[in-house]
Amino acid sequence: MNLFTPLTLGDLTLANRLVMAPLTRVRSGRDGVPGPLVVEHYKQRASLGLIVSEGTYPSHAGQGFPGQPGLVTPEQIAGWRDVADAVHADGGLIVAQVMHAGRVTHEGTTGGREVVGPSAVAIDGETHTYEGKAPYPVPHALSSDELPAVVADFVRASKNAIEAGMDGVEIHSANGYLLHEFLSPASNIRDDIYGGSPENRARFVAEVTSAVASAVGAGRVGIRISPEHNIQDALETDSDDVRATYGALVERIAPLGLAYLSVLHKDPAGELVQGLRSAFGGPVLVNSGFGEITSRDEALSLLADGIGDAVVVGRPAIANPDLVYRWREDLPLNAPDASTFYSDGAKGYTDYPALAR
Repeated sequence: MNLFTPLTLGDLTLANRLVMAPLTRVRSGRDGVPGPLVVEHYKQRASLGLIVSEGTYPSHAGQGFPGQPGLVTPEQIAGWRDVADAVHADGGLIVAQVMHAGRVTHEGTTGGREVVGPSAVAIDGETHTYEGKAPYPVPHALSSDELPAVVADFVRASKNAIEAGMDGVEIHSANGYLLHEFLSPASNIRDDIYGGSPENRARFVAEVTSAVASAVGAGRVGIRISPEHNIQDALETDSDDVRATYGALVERIAPLGLAYLSVLHKDPAGELVQGLRSAFGGPVLVNSGFGEITSRDEALSLLADGIGDAVVVGRPAIANPDLVYRWREDLPLNAPDASTFYSDGAKGYTDYPALAR
């Protein structure tokens, strides 16, 4: 496989196999509405085979960060419509990542709404709120009667994304947020059908995925996982349990015919990821490390060696709106400025230069 050849993911046909990772950029203000600056940011990167948006909250209680965009209000939907139109006008594709933060938030961010999780287990640490830093609260443990409403939030947000003209959605089940919290035995200590065994911990994620696929079409739905990432206290340190949990999840979702499975893992060529890939049976996108910059050589080799069907990249896409051109021609790259990743304004967001052609 070649990085610069087309790829079909369900209902989507990508011009190349470079995928822009979902990247938290917090430029959407207190109302969570993507504005002209956000439109420009995504438009600049339309040459990537697929853009996965930053995590968008499906309910106000699911908001994780100040300045994060949502898929809840009419104004937010209209803002994403402007983004999608701009990306499409330049020949690109964009899917919305639907992300419920779960316990990785605070009432100072959610507008006073209760912080929730699978169990009443808090993260050790502090989070940023509109009023400043604050310790993570002990979340309300969602009852089994409350879970259908959360599923409905994911479905509604996914429908809103399609209404906004997005090409599909990616369900965020990684990096310690709500769905990942159900998978991890450290954050999920339930004793009902959604906790305990690997199969039970995978149940809620599978139910959300199935409901979203039914609502908007499986060919427009992907899911992102990060087994063994051990971030934000969603610890997964028992390799046998990890294989059993994610194996159970993939077994449940494989028959749905999803567009793709996106896997964030430091060893994409290893037994775990390749085993999940085989069990999934559909296109798998690989991302070799959170906080690790994927190089051109690595991306090329991942595809040439058949490790995945596409490569997901983060920081190179932040700093190089024309990354596809630069990597295809083996040209120098702009360096990302980490100090501007989570700030306001155009600096470090829309001011990275493209090369003259």
